[in-house]
Amino acid sequence: MNDFEVDQVVQRALDRLTLLAETTTAMTSTLDSHAAVRRVCRILVPQLADWCAVDLLDDDGRPRRISVVHRNPGILPVGGLTGPLPDIPEEPVGPLSRVLIGAGPLLLTATDILGPDRAADPLHARQLELFDQLGTHTAVVAPVRARRQVLGALTIGRSADRAPLTDDDLAMVEDLTHRIALGVDNARLHRETQHIAERLQRSLLPTLPKTGPLRLAARYTPAAATAEVGGDWYDSFPLPNGSTTMIMGDVTGHDLRAAITMSQLRNMLRGIGCDRQEPPGHILRRLDLAHQSLYPHATATCLYALLDQDDEGWTLAYSSAGHPPPLLVTHEGDTRYLKGGRGLLLGVDPDLPRTHATETLPPRSTVLMYTDGLIERRGEDLSHGMTRLRQHAAALAREDLDTFCDELIAGMTTDHTDDIALLVARMPARPRARG
Repeated sequence: MNDFEVDQVVQRALDRLTLLAETTTAMTSTLDSHAAVRRVCRILVPQLADWCAVDLLDDDGRPRRISVVHRNPGILPVGGLTGPLPDIPEEPVGPLSRVLIGAGPLLLTATDILGPDRAADPLHARQLELFDQLGTHTAVVAPVRARRQVLGALTIGRSADRAPLTDDDLAMVEDLTHRIALGVDNARLHRETQHIAERLQRSLLPTLPKTGPLRLAARYTPAAATAEVGGDWYDSFPLPNGSTTMIMGDVTGHDLRAAITMSQLRNMLRGIGCDRQEPPGHILRRLDLAHQSLYPHATATCLYALLDQDDEGWTLAYSSAGHPPPLLVTHEGDTRYLKGGRGLLLGVDPDLPRTHATETLPPRSTVLMYTDGLIERRGEDLSHGMTRLRQHAAALAREDLDTFCDELIAGMTTDHTDDIALLVARMPARPRARG
C-alpha cells in the first residue's frame, strides 16, 4: 500500500469517527428524540448518503416517519414525507417491515429496489414509493435497537451518480443506529419517569370539598424540564366548627424526600387543624413544633387560612410561614396582595410566636393562593412576576373558576422551571342565610 492509499484509509477512518461523534452529540443534546433524529439526518446527508429517513415505533407499535432529509431539499414535496405509516404486516416481506421486527441491517442494491407496483403490502408500498421519489440506486435499512427492543429504523440511500453503498458500509451504519437508539431510548425513559413522577405528585393532592355557595378550584403543573417529584401542595377541608380551610405549601427540594415530607406535613396539619380549631397563627406554630421534631433539617413554607361566613359576609383569617402572599381579586378587577400574618419558614425557629390577619371579602371576590413557581423567573426580579400575576388575575376576575385557573396558568407559565400549585376560592354573590 503506497502513501496515497494509506492517507485515504486514515482519512476515511477520521471521517467515520467525526460522523459518529457528531451523531452522538446530536442525540445527547436534547431529550426530544424527534428533534435529535432530525439533526442526525442533516449530519448524514450528504456526508454518508444522498438522503436519510428515520422511522420510530410509537407506544402502540405503529411506525411513524419522523424525518426525511435529501441533499436537494427541493426534491421533497411540500410538507415533506413524514407522518404515520401503515401497520407492520403479520408476514413481513419488505425490508422496512423485516427490520422493524428485528432483521438487519439490510443492504439493498438496484435489483432489490422494485417499483411501487410490486409491493407486497401497504408498508412495503410506502417504502418503495420513497425509493422511487428520491431516485434511489442503493440503500441500507438498519434497526434502531436498544435493550433488545427495536425502536425504529434508519434508512439511507444513494443515487446512481454516486458510489454505491456496499457491505463495507454496514458496520458504519450499525454504529450510527446504536448511537441513535441510545438517544431515543434515554428520551423515552425520561418521558416515562416524568409521567410516573407527575402521577405520584398528583396522587398526593386532595379532592376539594363541596362547600355550598363557596366555590373552590385548584391546579397543579409540574416543572417543564424535570422528571422529579417536588414539594408543592395545596389542601382544603371543612372543620367541625364550620370553617373551610385553604392551605398552600412548598417543601424545599425536588426529590422523593420532599414529596414524602410534603405529604406528611399535610396530614399533620389536617389533624392539628381539626383537633384544635384555633386561629391560623396558633395552628402554624403547632405545625412548626411537630415539623422541628420530625424533620429537624428540612424547611418549608406554608399559608394556612380559614374562610368563615357571618351575617355580614365572608372573612378570611390567615397566617403565613414564609409563603408568597395570597391575592384578593374583586369582581370589578381590583387586586391586592394580603400581606398580614407574616412569619418565618417552618423549620427555622419554632419558638417564635406567629400572628394572623383577617380580611373581609367582598361578594363575588376571588382569593388566590399559589406557590412561587407561578411568579418566579430566572434572572427576573420577583416584583415583576407579582405585578404580572395581578394583571392576569384582574383580566380574569369575572370568569368562572375553571377558566380563571386555566387561563392564569397559560398566561403565567411560559418557560417556567419549577412546579406550580394554585388554590382559588370564589365568594358567592350574597351571604347565605343561616338556618
